Order: sequence, then C-alpha cells, then structure tokens
Amino acid sequence: MKKPAYKRLRVLILMHDYLVPPEDTGGVNLEAVEWRTEYDVLTALRGMGHDVRPVPIADELKAIRAAIGDWKPHIAFNMLEAFDEIASFDQNIVSFLELSRMPYTGCNPRGLILARDKALSKMLMAYHRIPIPDFGVFRRGRAIRRPARLQFPLIVKSLSQEASIGIAQASVVASDAKLSERVKFVHESVGTDAIAERYIEGRELYVGVMGNLALEVLPVWEMMFEKLPEEAWPIATERVKWSREYQTRHRIDTRAAADLPDRVAQQIQRVARRVYRTLELSGYARIDLRLDADGRVYVLEANPNPHIARDEDFAQSAKAAGVPYDALLQRIINLGLRWQPSRSG
Repeated sequence: MKKPAYKRLRVLILMHDYLVPPEDTGGVNLEAVEWRTEYDVLTALRGMGHDVRPVPIADELKAIRAAIGDWKPHIAFNMLEAFDEIASFDQNIVSFLELSRMPYTGCNPRGLILARDKALSKMLMAYHRIPIPDFGVFRRGRAIRRPARLQFPLIVKSLSQEASIGIAQASVVASDAKLSERVKFVHESVGTDAIAERYIEGRELYVGVMGNLALEVLPVWEMMFEKLPEEAWPIATERVKWSREYQTRHRIDTRAAADLPDRVAQQIQRVARRVYRTLELSGYARIDLRLDADGRVYVLEANPNPHIARDEDFAQSAKAAGVPYDALLQRIINLGLRWQPSRSG
C-alpha cells in the first residue's frame, strides 16, 4: 500500500539532552535504549518527508529561542517531561513556546499544571463526581498522620512525578508504620511530597484521548500481569514500566482489554473523556483507571503527553483504532497547529 503524502513541515523536536538518538545506531539494541521514543518519533517524521531538527535541552532556553529565530519552524514537537530535571517546570517550556507564538504538540500549560498535581486533579475530579479512590496528601516537613477515613491497603506515590518513578512493591502498605516508612522514602529519595490512595484491587486500564475541542477516545487498553509471584501486587511499578527483562520474565505487557462488555468499555471511555475535559487537557493524553470485581471504575490519574514509542500502549491502541503510527504523529502535529492559547480549543 502506498504511503500517504504529507505536507512537508519544518519540525523542531525538543528532547532532553541525554535522550537525543545518535546519528549512527548500527549495533544498538533499539528495544533497550532509553531514547527509544525519541528515535521512533524522529525517524518516523523524517520518513514522512518532514524537515526535522532535534534540539537538546538541559537547563537553558537559548537553543529553543535560536532555533525558532534562525530556522522558522512550523511547529515544535514537545518531548520534554521536565526542565533542569524539575518535573513541574514542564509547563514553563510550553508557556515559553506560547509567548514565542510557536505552535507545539501536546498539552497546554494549564492542563499540565492541573494534571501534574495528583491531589489537585483528584479534587477537581471529585467535584465533578468522577469516581476516584480516597486519598491523603503528605507534605515534606510535616508530621505523617493518616486521616481516619483513609483505610488500608494504600498505595503511596509521588505527588507530582510521573512514569511510575518511586513506585515499587513496597509502595502498597497495610499499616501506619509501613505508610510512614514509604512516605519518608518518597520525601527523601524521590524528593517530592507524597500521596497515598486506597489501593483498588482490579484490572489496570488505560485509555488514550486526542483532541482540543472535538475528542477522539481510543480503545480501552489493559496492563496484563500473567506470571507475577503470588505475593506480588499487580501494579505498574518502575520496573514493570521500564525493565524489558522484568517484563519478559513475568510476562507483563499491555494489550486491548479483552472480554469487556461493550457497555462497560463505553462507560470507561466516557469517564476518560470527562477527565480530559475536567482537567482542560489538549493534544493527547492517557487516562489511567482501575476496574474492580464489582464493575466499579476508578480514575487513578491523567498523563498528558504520554510516551508514544511505536510499541507503547498509546500508539498500539491508536493502531487498533485504525490509526497507524505515521498518521498518529501527523494527527498530533495537526492538533498542535490548530491549538489556540487564547481559548480552550
């Protein structure tokens, strides 16, 4: 089948300086490299005929400003998850692009702020009667006291970090002593405030959403834990998310959620759409949920600008919806070109 022709664009790809793929990838196991997503996006956009320029970013904006001024790109493809290694600064990069009148891919600054703070996003969802687990926030420098309403077991996470950073089997706790221990771990090792939420026993589901005004909701995807040790909690730990060896050993992968009745799948997709609207997201995002044995759906969090490597769940769910990888990247670009910062569409 002949590939579709795309209008040639000058695309600036903003990458972390330590994730820029080398020009020569001969002899490299591309399945294991940290820059797999960057490589997939870069090579795909070039293969589509776009004029692409990767820009490595560390702790200065000069490279972005210079590339915008000298090269006059049509759009910046934003692949940054932090600035100067501070995750909550990601929205500042996008704000800078808006001030520079530079179209960009992915989520707007307001949506990034609302989704990044897990407590704030949960309060907004609760206000709009979107089902969430009970939760409590534990700030650094304050006494660790569990609210009486917060019942065990609980799962303890960073309040602001994404990508399962700091999540391990020890994150699920069943006593005040273990809660205190894990909260201190997040405070000291991850370096952020902590959030503890009621652990929901059930299926781990993901739903991709794309759009600004009109939204497209992708098929429901599921993380499968087929060979975990009996004592292990089926949760998306840091090793589960990023260790290929661990995934292979325990037969962990993500795939289309099988045997979900249409009614349930549609309900989950409606909830994902409501979360996207409530948090004022744009571009594309993945909504993480749990489905318990009684058919109750709980939203865990929203992830703007999720990983979009070819074999990640977002791209795979898009493919299942009839959107191949090249077309997915082009849709993301088109959404960025259409986004208007002065309004929510």
